[in-house]
Amino acid sequence: MAEFDFMREINKIEMPVISFEHVSKAYKKGVEALTDINLTINKGEFVFIVGDSGSGKSTLLKLMLKETIPTKGKVYVVGHSVNRLRRTRVAKYRRSIGVVFQDFRLLKDRNVFENVAFAQRVIGAGASSIRHQVPKMLSLVGLSDKYNAKPDELSGGQQQRVALARALVNNPVILLADEPTGNLDPTNTREIMHLLEDINKRGTTVVVVTHNQEMVDELQKRVITLKGGKIVRDEERSGYRGAHNHYEDTGIY
Repeated sequence: MAEFDFMREINKIEMPVISFEHVSKAYKKGVEALTDINLTINKGEFVFIVGDSGSGKSTLLKLMLKETIPTKGKVYVVGHSVNRLRRTRVAKYRRSIGVVFQDFRLLKDRNVFENVAFAQRVIGAGASSIRHQVPKMLSLVGLSDKYNAKPDELSGGQQQRVALARALVNNPVILLADEPTGNLDPTNTREIMHLLEDINKRGTTVVVVTHNQEMVDELQKRVITLKGGKIVRDEERSGYRGAHNHYEDTGIY
C-alpha cells in the first residue's frame, strides 16, 4: 500500500476538509464530552468554536489531531478516516496540520529562527528549505528583526507570532488554534486575530477555539457553539453560503 501523503491528498479535495459524522466521545465512567456531533468544515473556511468550559471544544480539536478517538461515529480529514489511521502514520499526519496553543510552547533555550526551523527539521527539510522558509514565515508574522531573540526577550504577542510562524512553516492547509489569545492583552489579541484572518485569506483553513466574544463579533466568521457536548448553534456571519447555516436559537448570542 502506498504511503499516506496528506499534502498530496488534500490538494485533490476542495471540500470538506474536516468532517464529523455522528461523533460521540465518552471518558471515564461514561461521561460524554461530545454527543452525536455532525460537522463539516470546508477548504478555505475560517471557523470559530465557542462555548463554556467543559462544553467539548478541546475534545473536538483532540479528535481532529487524533490525540483521542471517538467512542462512536467517524472523523474524516481530507477524505481519510482519522479513526483508522495507523499508529505509524499519526506523527506524519499531525505534522501536516499547523497547531497553535494558548501557552505558545516555544523552546526557551533556542532563538526565534531556531524555534521556527525546528518544525522544518522534524519533517526532514534540508538546509536550503530552512533558509528560504523560515525568513519567509517570520516576515509574514512581522518578526523579521527578531531572528536572534530568545523567547523570554519577547512580549507575549511576539511569542505567539513565533508560534504561528512555526505552525505555518511547513505550509499546512489546516491551522488549528486553541485559545491563541488567552494570555494576551486586547491590543495583541486584535493583532493576532487579524493575522489569522490574513493567513486564512492566503488559502489556509483556520479553526479557532476561543472565549473571546469581542473578537468573534468583530471578525464576523462562521461560529460553532457547543453546549454540554452538543452543537447548539452553527452560524455563518460573513455571507458564506454552505450547508451549515442551521442552528438552534439558545439565546447565547
